[in-house]
Amino acid sequence: VLSMDRWVGKVAIITGVSSGIGSALVEKLLDYGLEIVGLARRKDRLEALAKKCEGKKGSFHPIQADVTKEEDILRSFQWTKDNLGPVSILINNAGTLRSGYLSEAKTEDWNTVLQLNVVGLSMATREALKVMKENDIKGHIIHINSVAGHKVLNLEGGSAMYVASKHAITSLTESLRMELSASGHKIKVTSISPGLVDTEIFTDEFRTSETYKNAVDNDSVILQTEDIADGVIFVLSTPPRVQIHELMIRPVGEIL
Repeated sequence: VLSMDRWVGKVAIITGVSSGIGSALVEKLLDYGLEIVGLARRKDRLEALAKKCEGKKGSFHPIQADVTKEEDILRSFQWTKDNLGPVSILINNAGTLRSGYLSEAKTEDWNTVLQLNVVGLSMATREALKVMKENDIKGHIIHINSVAGHKVLNLEGGSAMYVASKHAITSLTESLRMELSASGHKIKVTSISPGLVDTEIFTDEFRTSETYKNAVDNDSVILQTEDIADGVIFVLSTPPRVQIHELMIRPVGEIL
């Protein structure tokens, strides 16, 4: 039976909540009575989201943090522990896209993509696991991945390092599943891989590409942020004995 009841009053940390899928996740999960800690770099966006979420069933606790910086992650988890208690859900949503072909892309762009999409995700996962294990919590870790984590996309402007980072998330999800299975800890891990979603992650260059323009001109081939949030709710609603390891959410008529 699908139910969110066991998560009422529990603590969830969500990264990258200043826009897009992250902010949609905050709004949706608050309706189910969770205590949500939202991490993002942009203070003004955090404040705007907090105001928008006033009066919800759950409570929103914004923290200005850069997920690429270990000290920010450690500080955020410590604040959560001291003020709200142990975390039961971690949703690794923060991510970035930098266009560029391998033959001409900038090293700094590669570092940015890998540090946020892979290393930042891994650091947050590690800290959540520590808390869940110490408190014997049957928690849930969700990575917002991409269809790019399962196949190589040939996008205008190049996206090799972005695709590589998403393939890394697919691999990390399976590695963690095996690790948790071997250890006996009842912590779930899920990778959610959307197709094209209309968010701010896309560069101006990609937004002028034929791929993007064709998608936004046809509602049947582009997803909205609330579609992904609904997928997260579905995954969290499954019984404790059920683990959805990979959920791919693709628009009807997808062109990627």
